[in-house]
Amino acid sequence: MDKQSVHGMWSSRTAFILAAAGSAVGLGNIWRFPYLASDNGGGAFVLVYLACIALIGLPILFAEVLIGRHGRQSPINTLLSLARETGHSRAWSVIGMMGMLSAILILSFYSVVAGWTLHYGWLYLAQLFGGAGIEDGPATFGGLLGDPKTLLFWHSVFMVLTIGVVALGVEKGLERAVKLLMPALFLMLILLVIYGVRTGHFGAAVEFLFTPDFSKIDENVVLAALGQAFFSLSLGLAGMMAYGAYLPRDVSIPQAGVSIALMDTGVALLAGLAIFPIVFAFNLDPAGGGPGLIFTVLPMAFSDMWGGALYGLAFFLLLMFAAWTSSISLLEPPTAYLVERTPLTRRSASILAGVLVWAIGLLSLLGFNVWSEVRIGGRDLQGAIEFVASDVMLPLGGLLVSLYAGWVLDAKLTRKELPQLSDGLYTAWRWSVRVVAPLLVLFVLSQKFAG
Repeated sequence: MDKQSVHGMWSSRTAFILAAAGSAVGLGNIWRFPYLASDNGGGAFVLVYLACIALIGLPILFAEVLIGRHGRQSPINTLLSLARETGHSRAWSVIGMMGMLSAILILSFYSVVAGWTLHYGWLYLAQLFGGAGIEDGPATFGGLLGDPKTLLFWHSVFMVLTIGVVALGVEKGLERAVKLLMPALFLMLILLVIYGVRTGHFGAAVEFLFTPDFSKIDENVVLAALGQAFFSLSLGLAGMMAYGAYLPRDVSIPQAGVSIALMDTGVALLAGLAIFPIVFAFNLDPAGGGPGLIFTVLPMAFSDMWGGALYGLAFFLLLMFAAWTSSISLLEPPTAYLVERTPLTRRSASILAGVLVWAIGLLSLLGFNVWSEVRIGGRDLQGAIEFVASDVMLPLGGLLVSLYAGWVLDAKLTRKELPQLSDGLYTAWRWSVRVVAPLLVLFVLSQKFAG
């Protein structure tokens, strides 16, 4: 008989796909992917990225979800349960521990950045009711980073929103939230793309993003595509393993995984088609990728647009929704673990885990102002935490998942979890997760440390 999770189950395949896609879709999709694509060969980069998704992203995604579904517990306890069931070493539970720690560290600074989107959304809401607009983007953003009280307020608000969803459980919390937030996110993206079409610079944006320039494809571009493919699917964070624990037995992991990857990529491309028409319409520099583009350059365009305050509000609500759907998947693994290992209720466990994340987030928050002179390895506090969690622990966790699923788990067990794959496709997946994905992840890690 199929085991059931004590935390509840997704009611349908659609619910799981929306939740997992929500985990994958984050702030990086909105600002990082379009910039990477445009700066690294446009359509050529997209093709390399899709190849990386197929070779490294999907194999590890399938592995994380099937491990979670088989164990039906939090990632750490799932791996301990598998050790008892198969006779393998309990030491493999380090995968779950590393993933959970990575999720806690990443959410700690992710919440601070998400707080920026809430602050900007509030500024545009105030502007709609007669408040002053953003006339100097760099000064506004610099003022925000230099104000620890404002950062603390929005960091706290965002963590309360995240805790509130996770505390309600799988069906009443996570599932209801993603069923509302993901369609809303797509609707806002489409509306912003329609606006981009009406600016008259949509063609320039399409050309900028999709015109293939294979002359730009080199080792650095391949590395960028590999990194984006790995991190955009939230691999190595234990979130997909936790979500897999709630997946019904009759749902096809491969079909769901492909749908998640397509939605994740689709959001990133739509974001580019929403952002770059505005950039070109106002003769702005598209090379200002990342926070510089989102929080300093685009607000300058919004201030000159007809209806710019409403557009700005919609845009930063979009960013907040993307951050929110990711953050609940980051808080779920530690919450589930506390429920299983302590007498705490889910509500108490989510509050305890959330307060821990909130407290760690203070390091990143104060690193922008009060402790701005503190450097660890040449990085500020937020940069140091991000490097350890994102650049080291995530790929290392993905490598261990790949090795565990490919070399340690019995083929009969993994075959049972992937019955929809033909024998040929299953063999291809197993070869990829055993050889191709580990080698590519090692390449990413070696380049990170070489850099």
